[in-house]
Amino acid sequence: MSLHLHNITLTYPDGDARLTALDQVTLNVPKGSLTAVVGPSGSGKSSLLAVAATLTTPDAGTVTIDGTTTTGMNLSDLATLRRNKIGIVFQQPNLLASLTAAEQLQVMAQLDGRAPAKARSRAMELLDAVGLAAQAQRRPHQLSGGQRQRVNIARALMNNPTVLLVDEPTSALDHERGATIIDLITRLTHQQATATVLVTHDRTHLTTVDQITEVQDGRLTVPAHASSRC
Repeated sequence: MSLHLHNITLTYPDGDARLTALDQVTLNVPKGSLTAVVGPSGSGKSSLLAVAATLTTPDAGTVTIDGTTTTGMNLSDLATLRRNKIGIVFQQPNLLASLTAAEQLQVMAQLDGRAPAKARSRAMELLDAVGLAAQAQRRPHQLSGGQRQRVNIARALMNNPTVLLVDEPTSALDHERGATIIDLITRLTHQQATATVLVTHDRTHLTTVDQITEVQDGRLTVPAHASSRC
């Protein structure tokens, strides 16, 4: 397994008590597969993604990424792990206004110390994979919402992550563009061999994912209508 969450429990202070966000959650995501996590607002989806991204430390349980268990790792080591092993696609692209599409990707490689020539080559490879090679020199204001989200996805893949975590990528898109983005994430998951977790409240575009799990009140279940291959 490239991503394994085992018996994860996460609580937050709630007055004199504590609110349980995740309750003994276990999730296995193999390399090259896409798992969709669905559920209503406040069910624990975002908390699960934050724990998987090592941005939040659970009260109990273990997170294992590409064979490395994160328990006991210091902040510096966790930052290195995220940079080398985890790609995160945030709900909003948050692209830098002054950079072209290609430069948005290249800056990720520069943070990792990669040679500029290799960074440019990788950036163009990924922009081509998401159908934006012809827009490589355009800045965010020159791109549509769907194109900006494609750059966001390509940027998350820039450092060859083992795990790809995607947060509500279709929330700001219409139905047709949303479906296209989900199909793109599915295709890239298989091509790039990532263990991908897609968090969404919208079930309408999930016909091509490998697994669907549902969060309800912090607990993870497999819906009765879901199978290992939808």
